[in-house]
Amino acid sequence: MVLQSGHSAIALGSNLGDSRAILESALKILAQTPGISLQAQSGWYQTKAVGPPQPDYLNGCALLQTQMSPPQLLETLLGIEAKFGRLRRERWGPRTLDLDLLLFDDIILDTDTLQLPHPRMRERAFVLVPLAEIAPAWIEPVSGMPIAELLGTVDCSGVRRLIPAD
Repeated sequence: MVLQSGHSAIALGSNLGDSRAILESALKILAQTPGISLQAQSGWYQTKAVGPPQPDYLNGCALLQTQMSPPQLLETLLGIEAKFGRLRRERWGPRTLDLDLLLFDDIILDTDTLQLPHPRMRERAFVLVPLAEIAPAWIEPVSGMPIAELLGTVDCSGVRRLIPAD
């Protein structure tokens, strides 16, 4: 069986440890993973945490081209999270690394383990701001709206772009 190449968007986040180094290392691992090609990455954004009191997050997004199915890509992302010591103790709690599969082509999927598009991405500025930087015209398949247009529907005041490292 030959899999078609799929385009996907992922969100990356961290608020424990050296977040910038963790996020950049995770992108390197993704880029070196067989069946995945890193197509684009956003800048990094400092954002207020959602959930219990905790440090600010560093967030970004990346576009991938992959030979994997959506469930295979999700398993790969979860495996990379585990390499960085991700523990799932409390909902929306602090984490060393969070990798979310946001979009996969124009697939709409709802299973016990995976929802596409990501169910809360449309209401999260910390996802939409970096995603709009690299994929403003991507049509979110549930709303039928481009990412750039969805960005206009959320409060972006808590999202601050970091100056690129030298």
